[in-house]
Amino acid sequence: MVFDTTAAACSIALVSDGKIIASYSRQFDFGQAEVLLPEIKNMLNQNQISFNQISGIFVCVGPGSFTGVRASISAAKVFALANPQMVISGFSAFDAYITELSDVDISDCNAVIIETRRDDFYVRFYDCTLSPLSEPQALNRDDIIAFLKKNGAPVTLLGDGVERFLNSPSGLVLHSIKMPDHISVSALANVATAQLKNHKINFPKPLYIRAADVTVNTK
Repeated sequence: MVFDTTAAACSIALVSDGKIIASYSRQFDFGQAEVLLPEIKNMLNQNQISFNQISGIFVCVGPGSFTGVRASISAAKVFALANPQMVISGFSAFDAYITELSDVDISDCNAVIIETRRDDFYVRFYDCTLSPLSEPQALNRDDIIAFLKKNGAPVTLLGDGVERFLNSPSGLVLHSIKMPDHISVSALANVATAQLKNHKINFPKPLYIRAADVTVNTK
């Protein structure tokens, strides 16, 4: 099973031998975390699958909303406590998004751009083999454009932040543009399947690129 509540959706997939056998995905402005556990229960019941039949839990660890990231990871850890034999692993939203690029979409420089709902964006850059060119980071629009223009080659942009990023002219030569509202269940399934296949099991830890916004009550 793989799930994500880090952005503007709650998405869940049951995967067997690399194939999705059941899925749920719905966009939310708020409240993704509250939906996660009831929908997992519904999915298992509808498919007559018991909790003990699940061999692994794969969870998106961000970046995204502070509450959404914590909710997903906490749920995965609770499942692991209930079944110590279960594999539990985390992956970043960048890892998931980048699997959505087909061969014809890939350029010499590819950027996964994720919405922050602030002035900046979460971003990670990849080369033509989809090997990372940078660590995940929070950058403003001008800095992202400057990085992408360095090579002078057409670029590919992917992620739920791309639409806002392209709201005004960028001067970039664009090879491919993908503007999903959130990570698809197929991308979640792809990254979970790849982790199992390549034996890259990473105990889930939240990916916080910057500190959460906190308002101090001075009253």
